[in-house]
Amino acid sequence: MLEISLQKMETAAGIGLYPLHRCKTIYLVRHAQGIHNVDGEKNYKAYMSHEYFDAELTQLGWQQVDSLRKHVQSSGLHKKIELVISSPLMRTLQTAVGVFGGEGYTDMSDVLPLMVANAGNSNRAAISSLNCPPIITEESCREHLGVHPCDQRRSIGDYQFLFPAVDFSLIESDEDKLWKADVRETIEELAARGKKFLNWLWTRKEKEIAIVTHSGFLFHTLNALQNECHPDVKKEICSHFANCELRSMVIVDRSMLGSDTSVTDYPGKIPKGSDLPSDAVVDDNNITGE
Repeated sequence: MLEISLQKMETAAGIGLYPLHRCKTIYLVRHAQGIHNVDGEKNYKAYMSHEYFDAELTQLGWQQVDSLRKHVQSSGLHKKIELVISSPLMRTLQTAVGVFGGEGYTDMSDVLPLMVANAGNSNRAAISSLNCPPIITEESCREHLGVHPCDQRRSIGDYQFLFPAVDFSLIESDEDKLWKADVRETIEELAARGKKFLNWLWTRKEKEIAIVTHSGFLFHTLNALQNECHPDVKKEICSHFANCELRSMVIVDRSMLGSDTSVTDYPGKIPKGSDLPSDAVVDDNNITGE
């Protein structure tokens, strides 16, 4: 019994140290309920329907957005998040601007709205781009690619009209060249894309980033990284996300991809020079340190 307990303690002992400037805090968000989720969760074949092309949020989905927005505001997250990255699909864009965007838009000639009124049949007023973090889009955090019409995006030009203040400059092609009607991305390919996306985050200067993405992307990406975690933490990290669920995590740059220096560390003695150890004892001609 003692041996088993010790083994459990050793397994649970996962305390370690890492420099703060080699870490980023990410806030992972699955989009709110889309019209495809309503039937798709009852019958998986429903995801094959062209009726759900680039599915938008349901009215329940927008209620979920409102609830998460209140949490982000009350918890103070809105003051911490420096950047929002969204998958370039209707349901993720609606979720991103609804949760992290500004308040109601007042028509101002020099300020573009994040979202125009009724974008994607939302029945919502326009959303302001003031007093909120920048929102950008990135293809590599899209949902499982291929076959399912709900995961096919429309042209970037269409999105730019509906979401004028969202930054689409990282998207290389106006039309969707990644989605194939007859080829479904493998789980291994999706997981590799997810890892590549996380590595790409280290090219960003921001330290606290919200990412609005999809269930399949999150599940397979996080499961591909689960070997790094204690078994109990795996359960916490790798379970499926509910619609509009947010989880806060820290990622660590073990491969030294990031080149940032710490803004909080302090070098100590100025001018530079050697110091005796703090526990050094001077005894006549003998200097020792324990």
